Amino acid sequence: MPRQKVALPAVERLSILDAEGRVDQALEPKIPPDDLLRLYRTFLLARRFDERMLRLQRQGRIGTYLAARGHEAAVLGSVYALRPTDWLVPVWREWAAYVWRGWPLENLILLYAGHTEGTRVPDGSRDLPVCVPMGSHVPHAVGVAYAARYKREGSVTLCYFGDGASSHGDTQEALNFAGVFQAPIVFVCVNNQWAISVPRSRQTRAQTIAHKAVAYGFPGVQVDGNDLLAVYAATRDAVERARQDGGPTLIEAVTYRLLGHSTADDPAKYRSAAEVKEWEAKEPLLRFRRYLEAKGLVDEATHARLEGEADAEVRAAIERAEARMREARVDDMFDHVYAELPAETERGEPTP
Repeated sequence: MPRQKVALPAVERLSILDAEGRVDQALEPKIPPDDLLRLYRTFLLARRFDERMLRLQRQGRIGTYLAARGHEAAVLGSVYALRPTDWLVPVWREWAAYVWRGWPLENLILLYAGHTEGTRVPDGSRDLPVCVPMGSHVPHAVGVAYAARYKREGSVTLCYFGDGASSHGDTQEALNFAGVFQAPIVFVCVNNQWAISVPRSRQTRAQTIAHKAVAYGFPGVQVDGNDLLAVYAATRDAVERARQDGGPTLIEAVTYRLLGHSTADDPAKYRSAAEVKEWEAKEPLLRFRRYLEAKGLVDEATHARLEGEADAEVRAAIERAEARMREARVDDMFDHVYAELPAETERGEPTP
């Protein structure tokens, strides 16, 4: 038999807003003006929260913090496509998604101050808490999606992971399982170019991370992760496909981690200032603001008002969080571990 080539699906790249905020009107998704303003306000809130958390860490008021600057469009654009009845499985930098889904900001402050109460999921939310070990949450997300399909509840799961986690065995096994069993899940790989200090070029030889979906038998798409509209459009289509029993999708959102991996990291030791400056020019907040200004939804006064509201909300959240820290007791750590506290723990004895 002669050798034959196997035709493989193509991977598309989607961009709707350019770096100056100019929109491709043929691709522009229809988002109500009120939602656009809410997205912008949440964007500003996430940015201000990030800045204050960095200051709190430097002041010794919280522990190590992982900044999300630069990731906001990838996160908000994708979470906006969900219904409240859908499931959210985040990693470390999806604070904007938590805020969009109604989490109190003080929970996130408590989390980084070492209080277990910070990871408590608000009642009625279909969100999973932060999972620190890299890539280990992706099988959890696939399990949630598979269970939802088994129960025929019609929900979709949105799972985030980074370019570093895309190299992990846990993630690969989860992607394979999702493809085999057609789980209703959307994977969003936030490719910020660096797995701590390992560049994307040293993580995979694949042309794009989105191409990895082809091997598992479902669609992959690469989007400009600094373009909120492109991320939303790709996620909207993927969520609808999953809801109609079309199986998973892998979205690679190409963005950049503008700050260090965490406050324990010095990015200047492994990447150049010129590289950071190049990506700063593409950062998503100013791009989205220019788009809204062109639509007549935001002007200087509106921006100032929304920024003031964001600053006030962050200050109030810090005050509430620190008040709760002052009231905390050592045995609070057991509240979400045991249904009934073991007698030996209550007596202060070692658990056998």
